[in-house]
Amino acid sequence: MTSHIARTSLVAEVKVAKRRRSGWHAYLFVAPSLFGVIAFLLLPMLIVLVLSLFDWELLSSPEFVGLDNYRRLAGDGQAWHSLGVTVAYVLLCIPLQTVLALALAMLLNQRVKGVRFYRSLFVVPWMATPIVLALIWNWIFDPREGAINSALALVGVTGPDWLSDPAWALPAVALVSIWQYTGYNMLFFLAGLQGIPKELHDAAETDGATPAQRFWRVTLPLLNPTMFFVSVTNLIGAFQVFDTVFAMTDGGPSHTTEVLNFRIYQTAFKEFDFGYAATLSTLLFLIILLVTMAQVRFFGKRTTYDLS
Repeated sequence: MTSHIARTSLVAEVKVAKRRRSGWHAYLFVAPSLFGVIAFLLLPMLIVLVLSLFDWELLSSPEFVGLDNYRRLAGDGQAWHSLGVTVAYVLLCIPLQTVLALALAMLLNQRVKGVRFYRSLFVVPWMATPIVLALIWNWIFDPREGAINSALALVGVTGPDWLSDPAWALPAVALVSIWQYTGYNMLFFLAGLQGIPKELHDAAETDGATPAQRFWRVTLPLLNPTMFFVSVTNLIGAFQVFDTVFAMTDGGPSHTTEVLNFRIYQTAFKEFDFGYAATLSTLLFLIILLVTMAQVRFFGKRTTYDLS
């Protein structure tokens, strides 16, 4: 009995040793991606965090100031205003963008003639660069010759000066982002819808469930993994918006579209205050991190991945 236990233990030790010897192959395959994460994500984050503790104007030597930049941030009304503009932009974009993408996905999940063409058509805006789209939309929003105000004039309505009116500038910028990314998000929802077994809808219909009940009780719960991915990526992208604002309004009018990322750009490359710009970047990172963690916790208890 003792010898049998010893042989079993020896065999187990040999297997563990073999796994350890072969483990370096796994690290070899992971190494390129791991290098990218360290060199282009973790290391820059660490540099920004360290730089936030310095006063640096690029041409002079960095001067260590400790937490002075964070104390300055606490009383910086302009930075908190930019954060408020960013949150407003996110609230304008994400709900409508998500609802439209899901609605489009459900429409294009039908077996109708030409559906593949329409699926491709709605993704085209996402393929264009934001700067080019912003320039096109600048013309569309032009108060005198733009397409929107020209169409409104046909029915006797005088359109506003969209990008120069503080009340309309931020919604106009948000509209461009919604238009650009709705089709892209539609693809993910479409993939999620096609992954739901048809038998589940057939069973619910047999039990007398209405289309609305099938959507709320079957479709939407099983789309939670897709909804989680779309929500996280969209929120991260919306909090980091810059190029659309830069090309369309340059932060105006009267700072009404000056999102936090644009404020960071202004601080670093126009005021040459790189230490404080790093502090603002750290604030943006922490906010995105907290929002993402909240989403992970919210969807974690509501997500089902196994449909078998």
